[in-house]
Amino acid sequence: MTNALVFLVDLLFTLYLYVLILRFVMQLVRADFRNPLAHAVLTVTNPVIMPLRRILPPVGKVDTASVLAIIIVAAASVGIIALIAGGGLLDPLTWLRVTLLTLLRSFIMFFIGAIFIFALLSWVVPAGYNPAMALLGTICEPVLRPFRKLIPPIGNLDLSALWALLALGVLLRLFHFA
Repeated sequence: MTNALVFLVDLLFTLYLYVLILRFVMQLVRADFRNPLAHAVLTVTNPVIMPLRRILPPVGKVDTASVLAIIIVAAASVGIIALIAGGGLLDPLTWLRVTLLTLLRSFIMFFIGAIFIFALLSWVVPAGYNPAMALLGTICEPVLRPFRKLIPPIGNLDLSALWALLALGVLLRLFHFA
C-alpha cells in the first residue's frame, strides 16, 4: 500500500513539476503564448505562479516566481515522499541535496522528453503548422542548435536530436551517482 501511495504522489508531483518547468522554459525561449498548448500550461500553472508573482518581480528574462514555484514543488515532493515512505523528516542538508539533484534530473529529463517527442513527431506529423510542433520546436531549438553546428545533416537526415539525447543521457547518468 505504501509503495502505491509513494508512486502516486511522486507521479503527481513530477507531472506538475514538468508543467512548471515547461512554463519556465517557454518564458526563457520566448515561446508563442497564443499557442493553445502554451495557453493550457498557463491555465494549469497560474494558480501557483500568480500569487508568487505579486511578491517576486521578474529579473530580466527570468521569472523568479516560476523559479521559486519549481523549487517549492521539488522540495515538497522530496519531503512528502520521504514522510510517506516512512523515512521521517529529512535533515536540512539531505533535503537540500536531494532537492537539488531532483531539480537537475527533472530539467534533464524534461529536455530528453521534449527532444524525443519532437523528433518522433517530425517523422509522423505532416508538413504545415501544428501547435505541438511549433511549441516543441521553440523549446528544443536552443539545445539542438549547437549539435547542428557540430554535426551537419547527412543527406536530409538531421541527427542533432540523437546526439543531444546521447549527451543529455550522459549528464543524467552523471547526476544519478552524485
